[in-house]
Amino acid sequence: MSTPDLSPLGKSASYPTEYAPEVLFPMPRATQRALIGVGEQPLFMGADLWTAYELSWLNAKGKPQVALARLVVPADSPNIIESKSLKLYLGSFSNSRLSGPEEVLARLRTDLSAALWQGSGRQGVAGVQLVQPDDFDREPVQELEGLSLDRLDIECSHYQPAPELLTAQFDEQPVTETLTSQLLKSNCLVTGQPDWGSVQIRYSGPQIDQAGLLQYIVSFRNHNEFHEQCVERIFMDIWRQCRPSQLMVYARYTRRGGLDINPWRTSAPGTVPSNVRTARQ
Repeated sequence: MSTPDLSPLGKSASYPTEYAPEVLFPMPRATQRALIGVGEQPLFMGADLWTAYELSWLNAKGKPQVALARLVVPADSPNIIESKSLKLYLGSFSNSRLSGPEEVLARLRTDLSAALWQGSGRQGVAGVQLVQPDDFDREPVQELEGLSLDRLDIECSHYQPAPELLTAQFDEQPVTETLTSQLLKSNCLVTGQPDWGSVQIRYSGPQIDQAGLLQYIVSFRNHNEFHEQCVERIFMDIWRQCRPSQLMVYARYTRRGGLDINPWRTSAPGTVPSNVRTARQ
């Protein structure tokens, strides 16, 4: 089994100079999901939206080419890809002569899909889109929409996830709200490096106490877990403590190593959010 301690994270690694799909390091989602009581049939669906800002290859004449890559990883893929291995993989394109963006796109889609479904006996396809330099100036910057919880003047004393902070008004009329915070912070499961993020929570159901929700978000501050797992933990804690009829949790994390990871989880089918970066990304 591929486990975080066996990954390239936190270790010296040689950077391949030629195309090297073998450096991709998939890790099963099930291991960490089991820790929060999520079985083979999760209550949620969704996707992980990645943006790769450091992608370059050589054309047939040896001239460097650049692009951004947007990746969509379905939340029902059995594996995630460890981020440093993805960085090493993308870096391996840098001295590889390729026929054009179409070949880059095809290799990315094939290699990532193979890693994400590795060992499952199933096949799936990762979404991949390249943004060419002519379109760089069309890349928008936008904050998550919703009512900001950060306006609240609260006292915080919990810095490990504390779901008991979550409460809701079960004896009042249900509401539909979209709430946001830019105060999400957690740490990498392996290296302990800080992961900074913004989170959007949309729900229908008993009204959630906003002060408690913000305190709960802040409580992740010293918690060590990967981005995807933090968002699934937030989803499950709100689902259990506040019992909404519908729930969506979407986080956008600042980039590290030229990558940002933005998990989206929802209880009901919906359109995958546009992968639009925030100012801090």
